[in-house]
Amino acid sequence: MSDLESYQYLLIGLIFVWSGFVRSGLGFGGAALSLPFLLLIDNRPLIFLPIIAIHLLVFSSSTVLVNARRSRSAEASGEVMRQNIDWAYLRYALAVMIIPKLLGVFGLITLPPAIMSGIIFSIVAVYAVGYILNRPFRSKSKSVDALFLMLGGYISGSSLIGAPLIIAVFANHVDKHQLRDTLFVLWFILVTIKMAAFIAVGIDLQLIHQLWLLPCATIGHLLGLRLHRRMLDRESPLFFRLLGSALLLISVVGLLKELW
Repeated sequence: MSDLESYQYLLIGLIFVWSGFVRSGLGFGGAALSLPFLLLIDNRPLIFLPIIAIHLLVFSSSTVLVNARRSRSAEASGEVMRQNIDWAYLRYALAVMIIPKLLGVFGLITLPPAIMSGIIFSIVAVYAVGYILNRPFRSKSKSVDALFLMLGGYISGSSLIGAPLIIAVFANHVDKHQLRDTLFVLWFILVTIKMAAFIAVGIDLQLIHQLWLLPCATIGHLLGLRLHRRMLDRESPLFFRLLGSALLLISVVGLLKELW
């Protein structure tokens, strides 16, 4: 990223604030809802994916640990607390997803950046239409569940934006109060696999840029925690429709840019 203009660095910083806000607020979407914007600035996914992956590792683990500590404190004081993570379903999902995940990582490393960017924009456009129509992906059978998990694992391996497919399954099998923390543990495991692959093949992890992008994401993360507390007991279809409209516009612009 050393060849960018000053205003581009500013835009990247703001996008990472947005990424942290979405991730902690919704429990997913930090990559899916920020990567299209980042690729409009620089269409090389392997520049941004290591940064996003490290942020996800930091914030998913810290959120789960903080919530676990609060649960232990409440239990020690005599309060009845619910388990924050559905470990049984998490183990099942990982068993289904692990092979497609590894295949996706291999595809990311070997495909040209332009092709990978086009795939990412196309996937996000499909997600966006689902948000606009208030009809996100839903699974209603065990076979469809497995298919969505495998596709989500592959897409997660190739671009870190498989969350909507994975959540379509998890939302039907995991209690609402457990969903975010269960997903955070899942993201941590999946991203650890990808980071190991990045290190193994010598991909630049862009560690120098963490010095200024991690604080940007932290600001968004803290704001997103407030959003999550407000959204836990209510639905926000208007928010998702506006989000979907913005994503669809960005994806169309990104695809046109690749074609030109």
